[in-house]
Amino acid sequence: MNPAQPNKTRRTLLAAGLASTLPIRAAYAQTYPGRPVRMIVPYPPGGPTDVLARIVAVKLSEALGQPFAIDNKAGASGMIGSAEVAKAAPDGYTLLGNASIHVINPSLYPKAAFDAIADFTPVTQLAGVPLILVVNNDLPVKNVRDLIAYAKANPVKLNFASSGNAAAPHLAGESFKIAAGVQMQHVPYKGSAPALTDLIGGQVQLMFDSMPSAMPHVKAGKLRPLAVTTAKRSAAVPDLPTVAEAGVPGYDISTWYGLWAPKGTPREIAERIATETAKILKLPDVRERYAALGAEPVGSTPDEFAAYCRSELTKWAKIVKESGAKAD
Repeated sequence: MNPAQPNKTRRTLLAAGLASTLPIRAAYAQTYPGRPVRMIVPYPPGGPTDVLARIVAVKLSEALGQPFAIDNKAGASGMIGSAEVAKAAPDGYTLLGNASIHVINPSLYPKAAFDAIADFTPVTQLAGVPLILVVNNDLPVKNVRDLIAYAKANPVKLNFASSGNAAAPHLAGESFKIAAGVQMQHVPYKGSAPALTDLIGGQVQLMFDSMPSAMPHVKAGKLRPLAVTTAKRSAAVPDLPTVAEAGVPGYDISTWYGLWAPKGTPREIAERIATETAKILKLPDVRERYAALGAEPVGSTPDEFAAYCRSELTKWAKIVKESGAKAD
């Protein structure tokens, strides 16, 4: 007997066995969901992650005929709820709705109880939300190039606020410092609201903040907007340039939101959720509600979202390392 024959036979049987499961898995995906689905949001109700996920959850419930119920599991920068999803059965009945902090945390908490990439199945990106660079009205700058020139001429005068250490607004400022070659002092606050109050009052001079919280002050004339932080302009403020356009080539920072499932969740289920979510994100009422929050709908495939998560993990790790940012 040819000694290679047993190995060849085993490979043939294995391939046949795998092939025979494909119709079963496809049929399972078509009947999914057969019971309520729990979508864990690792923050309190009412925040942007909760609101954006809840909008989609309601529509998924309508489209797929089973409740997609939001379960808020707040704590530890989103890691408590994320850990619960990582440990859940990979059957499509437990999902995670989280923000970009999911791929920032590994650089801040290297000893976390789970791996943000390996322990999850990426499903789809829900939205990207630009940050907006705003300055105090008394600061003598009209655009990003003015700001850079002022910072270089006054290396100890600029203080930039953020909603907290190692949050996206903080890291956006650190990334700006590195890319523009300027010095600024970071002043962390416990949330955007007190930071914006001090920015308006002149205790700090600038801030990279989320559009939903900053734009009311911009519209009221209390703050001067200079740019948005994403690679493309925001539909919410189309006349406002990007930081990259305005003098810092390659700068691209945003907060974003997505859905994950536990590692090992059948691909067919992840694809079905992603496909339905993409349809939902094209609905006029959903787009209107997202736009009101400054969010730009995405609706990527699982493969696209997986690649994006990996690239964002690398990007944020570099920013954290170069800036020396630390968690609270």
